[in-house]
Amino acid sequence: MEVNRPELGDQSEQPNPTNTELPQTETEETVMDATPEQETVTEETATTEATPAPDNDETTAIVDENADAPSAGSDGDGIDEEEEQEASANEAPQTERPAETSGLKRGDLLEGTVTRTLPTAVYVDLGEGREGIVPSRELERMNRTLLEQLTPGNTISVYVVNPRARSGVILSVHLALEELDWRKAEEYRQSKAVYDGRIAGYNKGGLIVRFGRLRGFVPHSQVSDTRMIDMQGETPEERYGKMVNQPIAVKVMEVDRGRNRLILSERAAAREVRERRKAELIEELEVGEVRTGRVVSIEDFGAFVDIGGAEGLVHRTELSWTHVAHPRDVVELGQEVTVEVISVDRERKRIGLSMKSQQEDPWDIVAANYSVGQLVQATVTKLTKFGAFARLVEADAIEGLIHISELSDERVKHPREVVEIGETLTLRVVKVDVKNRRLGLSLKRVNSAEYLDYDLKFAADNQEGEDSDE
Repeated sequence: MEVNRPELGDQSEQPNPTNTELPQTETEETVMDATPEQETVTEETATTEATPAPDNDETTAIVDENADAPSAGSDGDGIDEEEEQEASANEAPQTERPAETSGLKRGDLLEGTVTRTLPTAVYVDLGEGREGIVPSRELERMNRTLLEQLTPGNTISVYVVNPRARSGVILSVHLALEELDWRKAEEYRQSKAVYDGRIAGYNKGGLIVRFGRLRGFVPHSQVSDTRMIDMQGETPEERYGKMVNQPIAVKVMEVDRGRNRLILSERAAAREVRERRKAELIEELEVGEVRTGRVVSIEDFGAFVDIGGAEGLVHRTELSWTHVAHPRDVVELGQEVTVEVISVDRERKRIGLSMKSQQEDPWDIVAANYSVGQLVQATVTKLTKFGAFARLVEADAIEGLIHISELSDERVKHPREVVEIGETLTLRVVKVDVKNRRLGLSLKRVNSAEYLDYDLKFAADNQEGEDSDE
């Protein structure tokens, strides 16, 4: 037979579970299973029925393909009349007390002391001369850790299942722990504290998260933006399967004992979690560290990268050695990147990152391969009133300046009179300043007599190189 839970209605008006009267039946079971009506839930209402996690330590993913929301109540660790008789048969003879004198009622949560253990039952002193029994069916479902706590002299929490059984007061340790978890969930809901758990499984509506012995439900709409980036595929397994056993931080949004419902939200906890992890990370970060992160946001001025719980900014100028018109031209959301920590502002809680520092410095190429007097090919990229910028064809990460005075032997009012954007020119290198990363170019000196000797020597060296290759 099943024992129905009380309908508690709104959580704020629920009576204390220890004072809740439950209906009587001839034989007892701890909790009823969720009805089909309870299991029919829509994601929009963000509801679930939560079931306690099993006692064992298995990490097998919980997958429910038929319901939008899992149950959070009991898995059905019931206690029937046959087991009560079995417990009574193993009990030493004693005077039976009238039920009404025990002062206990079904649903009471008590602290008791284990007095003796038998293969088929554990006896617990409840105080005031009262003794209760944890029957064999419940013992068979306990894991080793819990069984080891049931030794004489130990204090344990117990839940009164039946205060009027012939063998005495029938108790449940399993339901006591579950009841404590429900109360803990309500405390988290009221305090709005963040709960750190692990993803235990999923169904078509969202993620299942262990909350002690309970299973809470995170609807798809309450999954954080960061985790959404990882979701790909059409089926629940494709979207959620790889997330099983991953840590997750959530807030408790709803606790409904009457409907066995525990609703959690990762989205509600996301900002607080980010700030907490950022504060922790900032304290340990050092300039010069190299980290692997993931692009989580792209703005006009740069990209934000999550480097393990905290987001740092890769400014547009730190994305690449080449000119970046917009960060989207270099990175995309969800992309994994390697960055160097270039600044840490602990007071303002800001982290500066660089991607280009992990790339080959093109100025090393300039220092090795370019010298004053050399002729180069370059494409005009920008015009200003003081000159034109041109990008080297063979080293497109390097831009040099053609000063307005180096455009022509004649007076030039504006560079547009001589060159235009997109035009590729032969230019003379007139300045190489690797330390300050400056390259001076000249158009008017391409055919200058002052570089005649340099050009002849350069041509001769090239010819020798070609002959040796042959």
